[in-house]
Order: sequence, then C-alpha cells, then structure tokens
Amino acid sequence: MTESLHTLDRRSVWHPFTPHSVYADEHPLMVVAAEGHWLIDADGTRYLDGVASLWCNLFGHRRPEIDRAITEQLGRFAHATFLGNASAPAVTLAARLMEIAPKGLSRAFFSDNGSTAVEVAMKMAFQFWQQTGNPADAKRTRFVTIGNAYHGDTVGAVSLGGMDLFHGIYGPLLFQTIRAPSPYCYRCPLGLERSSCGIACLEQAEALIAEHADEIAAVVVEPGVQGAAGMITQPEGYLRRLRDAAMNAGALFIADEVAVGFGRSGALFACEQAGVTPDFLCLAKGLTGGYLPMAVTLTTERIFEGFLGKPEEGRTFFHGHTYTGNALAAAAAHATLDILPGVMETLPATIAHFAERAERLCALPHVGDVRRFGLALGVELVADVGTREPFLAASRMGMRVCTDCKRRNVFLRPLGDTVVVMPPLTITTEEIDILFDALEASIREIDG
Repeated sequence: MTESLHTLDRRSVWHPFTPHSVYADEHPLMVVAAEGHWLIDADGTRYLDGVASLWCNLFGHRRPEIDRAITEQLGRFAHATFLGNASAPAVTLAARLMEIAPKGLSRAFFSDNGSTAVEVAMKMAFQFWQQTGNPADAKRTRFVTIGNAYHGDTVGAVSLGGMDLFHGIYGPLLFQTIRAPSPYCYRCPLGLERSSCGIACLEQAEALIAEHADEIAAVVVEPGVQGAAGMITQPEGYLRRLRDAAMNAGALFIADEVAVGFGRSGALFACEQAGVTPDFLCLAKGLTGGYLPMAVTLTTERIFEGFLGKPEEGRTFFHGHTYTGNALAAAAAHATLDILPGVMETLPATIAHFAERAERLCALPHVGDVRRFGLALGVELVADVGTREPFLAASRMGMRVCTDCKRRNVFLRPLGDTVVVMPPLTITTEEIDILFDALEASIREIDG
C-alpha cells in the first residue's frame, strides 16, 4: 500500500513549496492517520508532529471535543451562504471572538485562510480612505510593509510580502509598497548584534512612516515574530512603537496574527502582550484548532461605519468567498475556544521547558542563531559559527537535518537553512524532550 500511494503521489500531485526534482529523495511522509501529537505513516511508523501541521494544529489530532462538534453540526447542516444571509454557528462565533479580542475590535469578516484574511484587511483599509469624503484621505493609497514579511500567497498578500525567494519573480504583477527594513538582518551591514540591529531597523521604519504620513493607508506587520522569514523576533517595544508611528501619521494598523494568534505567543494574541489594539486583526490557522480552513479579519466600528450608506452609493465592501462563515469550520472554532482557556493555564510551564531545551541548542556546532517567540523556534544553521557564513544553497542543510530527524521519528520542516520548531500547544514535557533530543542529534550529524 505504501509504495502504491507514493507512486500515485509522484504521478499525480503538485505539492506547494516543493522542488519536485528532489521530492522523492527526501522521503516524504504518507500520512494515513494521526493520534494526539503524532502522525502515522502508511507503513505504521509514528512521527511527532513538530510543526503542528504547518503551525495550525493547536491541541493535537483527533481531539474528541472538536470531532464531536463537527459531527453534531453535520447532523444539522454543513454550509449555507453567508453572502447577504447568515447562519447561526458563524454568528455566535463572531460574538465570542469579540469577547476575547483586543479591546476596540467589534466586527468580524470571515474568509478561508490567512492570505484572504490579509487581503480583506488591505482592501478594507484602502476603500475606507476612498470614501471618507475628505479629498486628502483619498491620497492614502499606499501601505508600509516590513522587509522579509510573509502575509500569504495571493497577489495582494504577496505585494505586502518581502521575501525575494518567494515573491521576487512575481514583481510585474504586484503593487509597490513603502518597504521598511526587517527588524533583524541575518548579517547586519552595520555589524550590530540582533537587539541593536532591531532597534536601528525600527528607527528607520518610524522615519519612513513619518516621511510618507499623508499617503499611507495602513502599516502592515506580523506581531512578535516574522515566521516564514525564519522566526525573526522583534526587539522589546517594537510593535508598540510601530503602532504609535502609524497613529501619529493618521494611518491604519494591520496586525497579521495568522501564525501567532490563539496562544502561540504565550498570550491569546501577540498584540495583547504589547498592549496594542490594531485597526485590523487577521486570524486563521489555529482558529479551528487546525481542523478546517477558516479565517477572520476583525476590525473596529469606525471602519465598519465607513462602509455604511444607501446601496446605490456604492459604499458596500464587494468582497466575499463561497465558504465564508462555513458552519462546520465555525463548529470546530467554537470547540477550539472552549478548549483554549484550560490550555492557556498550562502553557507557561510548557513554554518554560521548551525555552530551556531551545537554549541548549546554542552550544551546538553549526548553530548560528536560536530565535524563540513563545512556543515557536527558529534554529539557523551556518557553515561557520564565527563568521555566520551560510551553507551553500545547494547543500539544502536545513532539509538534510529535518530528513535526519524523520529517521528519529520527529517530523520538522525547514525554512531554507533555518529549522522551524512549532509544536502543538498541548505538547507534553516528555514529547518536548523527544523532539529536541532528535534535533540535537541530527544537527551533530551535519559534519558527518
């Protein structure tokens, strides 16, 4: 069975973010089942899910409460359109989200995934300024974005992104943004350490926002950490100062918490840790506990009221998705919100042990940097620790380490030569040790 599935896979499937010329050689999993925090391959081998199935599986697989919620909703209905219509599961979910969201957010616009959540925020921000009735506001058509940002793969979200490897080829399709530097350069041109480099980059971002104040529709940021960039953490006060700069410029503020929302930071929302309320909060991934695709863009009453008017005035937000407010996904999200409070109580101890094991990686050969944000970690591998000289891209060292981890029954996925560790929030102390033991051993194998 295993071989036939892999044959069908190679013959019929085009995988995302996958160089197919080497795909088969890197021994991909063929998942047929899962239990708790473990994936089960077609041959029955179990692998610890060290990336929470791409950062979305909050509580493990086959969680009884979520399984039950979806099954019960199936007994009522699976989906009904949300366009000019409503369905109870998503309506009550919106109300619950407002109870836990940063104060000031009052409206929920549902979509399908992280990219669409960001697209919604971007389009709302743009349209809001076009219909205030103030000619000066109509000039607010540009977005301030951050270098190395990743906000998704739709064309609008790619325009807001800043990763040349992913986005460079699409340049002719994209609109231009005001690009501020990333909060950390891998090899700082000024020779600064990470925290000092982050502050210097923040000051440049503040200056850019002030310089272009009259033309900025919104400032867009991933709070706390730039995930796809290789877990680039931000210096103390970064989010607050960026938000203040946007406010001083009269611009809106979009917080993309698709990757870090719902506990990943150690708080329900990373904005909450910084004491910041954005004008738009983009959420997805963990919203349904990793079960079903659903996203939501939360915004304020001020933004919502900017779209009110008679139908013939054309102020409506003409944007939507077929599966907006899907009832099955909403049921999974309700169950997720039921589970979260108990998980948040145990999360500090989990993060503490995770942090202690992460710190030990710093002493390993070929580990150039260890960057952690809550229960998210990036381990940057380098050819020479002293000079931070990278490995040749052709060596695919990050993937080699992750492939070796697979041999030790731990599933991880790299971002270039940065190994990402982002397990379910409910991972146990014993499983954290299994994960880091495998990663340490695989890193030590590099020279071999």
